[in-house]
Amino acid sequence: MNKNEPHTSAIVLAAFGTTYDSAVESLLAIKRSVEKAYPNTPVRYAFTSNIIRKKWHKRQSDQQYQQDHPEIPASFYQVKNVLGTLADLQNEGYNQIVVQTTLLSHGEEFIDLKAYVDALNSIETIKPEWKPFKQIALGRPLMGTWGKQYSYSEDIEKLATSLVDDVEQAKAQHSALVYMGHGNDHLSTGLYYELEEQLNQLYPDLQIYVGLVEGHPNFAALLQKLKNDRIQTVMIKPLMVVAGDHANNDMAGDEDDSWKVMLSQNGIAVTPILEGLGSNDKIQQLYLQHLRDAAKDANITLK
Repeated sequence: MNKNEPHTSAIVLAAFGTTYDSAVESLLAIKRSVEKAYPNTPVRYAFTSNIIRKKWHKRQSDQQYQQDHPEIPASFYQVKNVLGTLADLQNEGYNQIVVQTTLLSHGEEFIDLKAYVDALNSIETIKPEWKPFKQIALGRPLMGTWGKQYSYSEDIEKLATSLVDDVEQAKAQHSALVYMGHGNDHLSTGLYYELEEQLNQLYPDLQIYVGLVEGHPNFAALLQKLKNDRIQTVMIKPLMVVAGDHANNDMAGDEDDSWKVMLSQNGIAVTPILEGLGSNDKIQQLYLQHLRDAAKDANITLK
């Protein structure tokens, strides 16, 4: 292809999104790592949450907010869902797209995302050249997916390995390490049990626990483990791409139902760390590898 011809490939980063300006950097860090790897391929964010998109759209007319937060990219104020973002790219002439999710697991959101991609790939036109997309590939979540091609257990092991800096930080504080994940109430969250087991096998000199906002292991199960192990001090971090609403309120908030408060009421000293996984350069590289895998499998060239 002549370098002056328009590139037909593009990348969409599909995230749930966040309304917390302090959490945006985690998303931008992932985008920068992708842009560094593929400097000649457009990379755009899509937010799957309707509520979050509407909040950013409202901020589009808030000049004071924009002045106070110059770190927010202009594109966030007009951010679209995955279908809208793909439609924009198609209208601009891009017909080979890699959609890389920033989700953690193959849960309900990823299933919906996969349904969108599969539906668009299935479109057939009378004349093949008028198909809206030549190919759309979907990169697997951080904790992997089922199937023979990519072992989800290896993805979990790589995730655990990438959390080494958290482990060292907890050791320095002489604390156990607790992760708060999101989870869900609709599908199995057994992956988180496996992650906890993998973490404790990989770092046997530190006690590490994983609990979820939704699904299992829930807070009650987590608290019981901490009591059984006679844990008195913990460092708690979000097992989420961004340190947004759940991290700031459910994990580290001052309300009676926050994990910080409930753990403190049970005699456990708590140090919250408000940092999303997206800020971890090792995690960024895992997402990038999943994107590479998806592009390679679909024979999509990214430059």
